[in-house]
Amino acid sequence: MTREAERLARAQEEPIVGGVPDVPGIGAAMRLTPGLGVHLRGLADELLVNDYPGATISRGEREMLAMAVSARNDCFFCMDSHAAHATAVMELTGSTEYGDLLDGLKTGSIEGVGPKMQALLDIAGTVQANARDLSRDQVEAACAAGATDADVQLAVLIASAFSMYNRMVDGLRARTAPSVEAYRPRAIEIAERGYSAPSQLKPPPALARN
Repeated sequence: MTREAERLARAQEEPIVGGVPDVPGIGAAMRLTPGLGVHLRGLADELLVNDYPGATISRGEREMLAMAVSARNDCFFCMDSHAAHATAVMELTGSTEYGDLLDGLKTGSIEGVGPKMQALLDIAGTVQANARDLSRDQVEAACAAGATDADVQLAVLIASAFSMYNRMVDGLRARTAPSVEAYRPRAIEIAERGYSAPSQLKPPPALARN
């Protein structure tokens, strides 16, 4: 099955957990209780938006790590939404370095990615699969490629957090969009204002499952 066909199939799935809010993706978990919304958005801001002492990777690169981990976990909502967020952030900051690489990263390709990000993607992928498999050699290779200790910390933290987000989305069978274009409006908001700022968009319409 192609990625496009699988995306459409996911969009047609019915929920299997009762009482879940009828909103897409991680928004369903965020609306289960007020506290969950505050803390899940706050964690995303800390890892992907806010300054992280000592880190050299950009917001776009942090979003790429979240996207790559989500792709490895086969979570279409998080993979596609964070690809859109990465694109919006790069457009906002005028960066074009990774614009053509995101689709490849969704399939696990690191072609065209610089050595530092390759090493951080390798660390994130190892943590996603089995954190205890992460080796000192991988960390030293990242540092030799120009990553700081803080960059490595972020790679570990993002991989860990987004594995959790991914399992929330797919475990609840939260709705996912049939096309990547659906994520664009919210991505622009997040690029400009972060995750915790109230959205100015109307509540998302129901996504058809037909």
